[in-house]
Amino acid sequence: MLRVGDKIFYPMHGAGVIDGVEHCEVMGEEKSYYVLKLPIGNLKVMIPQDNADNVGIRDIMNPEQVKSVMAVFASPPDKPVGSWNKRFQAHLDRMKSGDPADVAAVARNLLLQDRQRKVSSGERRLLDLSKQILVSELVYACDKTPEEVEAWLGELLDGIKQG
Repeated sequence: MLRVGDKIFYPMHGAGVIDGVEHCEVMGEEKSYYVLKLPIGNLKVMIPQDNADNVGIRDIMNPEQVKSVMAVFASPPDKPVGSWNKRFQAHLDRMKSGDPADVAAVARNLLLQDRQRKVSSGERRLLDLSKQILVSELVYACDKTPEEVEAWLGELLDGIKQG
């Protein structure tokens, strides 16, 4: 059972702190929701309590997973394969997994692609989302501010030897 103050990861949204529980009437039925407060953009996400176990919520990444994410982020990007919409779908599928290393790989690939040639508007939204998800979790896993995490990730990208 989740409690107010727990730090959790919610796939496709990122990491946050359970800020409270709200009760709302939806289609004539009273439901309880966890209120997840995200550290970036001051977002608030409501997660139905009766479905919390089925939506992929997990604990914040541990120190070993942080090392794995940093290794992924500092390694050369995957070779782009196929049309932009096939790449987009492959990136989206990786992000939906909720695996920190997969989210890091998507963010790395799109950030580096954007440095070479601007990404499409669809890929731009995916880039922004993957970065937000990754940064939000690293904020809690590493006890850093979003700005510190973004600077750290930028330094790792700058160190990649391409081609």
